[in-house]
Amino acid sequence: MAPKTIQPEGWAPALGYANGMLMEDGTLHIAGQIGWNAQKVFEQHDFVGQMEQTLENIAAIVRAAGGDVGDIGRLTWFVKDKAEYMAHQREIGEAYRRVLGRHFPAMSLIIIKDLVEDEALLEIEATAFVKPKG
Repeated sequence: MAPKTIQPEGWAPALGYANGMLMEDGTLHIAGQIGWNAQKVFEQHDFVGQMEQTLENIAAIVRAAGGDVGDIGRLTWFVKDKAEYMAHQREIGEAYRRVLGRHFPAMSLIIIKDLVEDEALLEIEATAFVKPKG
């Protein structure tokens, strides 16, 4: 079986990449997500708001593949402003728990110079394992 492209229903199409690729063994590779909504519009312009939307996007992809947030095994965060991240630890934790609860997969955080989308303040990619049906 070839990998299956995962695209949540109602989302604007991804151009030049897939939001998720579900492998035959159940491994779900989730492309870097940013803080825009399903129609690729930034509703939030602050770090915490974008972070929460980014995690919501990841959760939507996992659910579209038939899994749930507890199936996420890894998150890699790409953050443009370390000081902004450090200044909002409490709010980041609160927003994180609203989306992922107390599920804490393996994580890395990398400080980067920039992202392709100018409005994006961070990007997060993920890997999950969605138990194959059958």
